[in-house]
Amino acid sequence: MAEENEQIVGDEETEGQLAIDVYQDNENIYLLAPIAGSAPNEVDVSITDEVISIHGQRKSGHTAGDEQHFVQECYWGSFSRTFVLPVAVDSDKAKATLKNGLLSITIPKDSRSKTKSLKIETG
Repeated sequence: MAEENEQIVGDEETEGQLAIDVYQDNENIYLLAPIAGSAPNEVDVSITDEVISIHGQRKSGHTAGDEQHFVQECYWGSFSRTFVLPVAVDSDKAKATLKNGLLSITIPKDSRSKTKSLKIETG
């Protein structure tokens, strides 16, 4: 199901893709993303309709000199991720926190979009 809803937007060659986990319960959508090396003021989260976008910067704190790397697997620099949410949400009540390098976003589902069963009457 996640593959059906996912859309990645942006220039993949110039920005790193952000890994995310997205799950839900009856009331909320939850998104988790590891963004170690980023400060809250270096990350922008926006929600428009049913789309969430995360853009930011990771800084290593290490300036390259004359050294030679044996292994360099960590991505440093700009990252972004855009994801189509599976349901309508109430973006005005969304909350985001950054703790120990983990971005946690809680987005309440839009109560107006809940499914309602209709009783069929004979006429």
